[in-house]
Amino acid sequence: MRAIKGCRIEENVIHCPRKKKRGCDPIRPDGKRVKETAIASAIPYIMPHRYDAQNYITEYADMEILRGFIHGKRKEGVRISYMALILAAYHKAYLENPKINRFIMNKKIFQRNHFCVSFVMLKSRADGTPDETTLKVFIEPEDDVLSINDKIEALVAKNSVAEHDNNTDKFANFMFSIPLLPSLVLGLARLLDRYGLLPKFVIDLSPFHTSLFITNLASIGTDPIYHHCYEFGTTGVFLCMGKPTSNFLEGQYREKLLPLKCVLDERICSGVEYSRFWTSFQRYLKHPELTANETTA
Repeated sequence: MRAIKGCRIEENVIHCPRKKKRGCDPIRPDGKRVKETAIASAIPYIMPHRYDAQNYITEYADMEILRGFIHGKRKEGVRISYMALILAAYHKAYLENPKINRFIMNKKIFQRNHFCVSFVMLKSRADGTPDETTLKVFIEPEDDVLSINDKIEALVAKNSVAEHDNNTDKFANFMFSIPLLPSLVLGLARLLDRYGLLPKFVIDLSPFHTSLFITNLASIGTDPIYHHCYEFGTTGVFLCMGKPTSNFLEGQYREKLLPLKCVLDERICSGVEYSRFWTSFQRYLKHPELTANETTA
């Protein structure tokens, strides 16, 4: 694993220096309120909850193409995971279509002032019983598939220690040890978040305040599912990777496809903008070499 210049790992979150963004909302520390057309602004009032506004899409990535790129990098002495490659393709597509990084809070539309990804990591406790924890990584505009992979590896390595509980784990263990405290704390957090008063350090720590939540069910040999976007927090997109399947789309049953199932909050951007994003995402999946900065599109 390469050293990540200028970054520090803080429990379950990896932080790298981020340039100060202009236009941050004077109330919310994680985004700026944006003005949209009257129809677009009315949609969150018509569908006030994320579970009212969830759209579903299934995409397939050619495993032969992804595997070829990963094996090519391995020959150069660099190991890249499939999840890092999928995230790099998603991130590159987001840079071309930034509205995918919006979120809805209190029926208002906000443009997030950073890009981050949350995911669940499986681990074992000291007694050998299986456990899981949530991690969050911040990705900068200049990051590519190599630096994204390094950030994920560093975060996973730190949290793989059986005796280690990150800050999210410690807080959850404390909160649920006291009766009535979970309802009080989460109720207060919802209220503060609704009016933009939730502190920045809580937002940075929360896996539910994220540009993208991703899960890799292929790692446990499971088919992908459509996973809901959490009502708590600001998650607008949930992407699920499943175990490879035969290429039934073209009748090439010996070839493999990586299925990706995605749930989207339709309120954050229009169907045309979603379409443009998915076109970009598909292009990077078909040409993964474009996710490395040394290659120009």
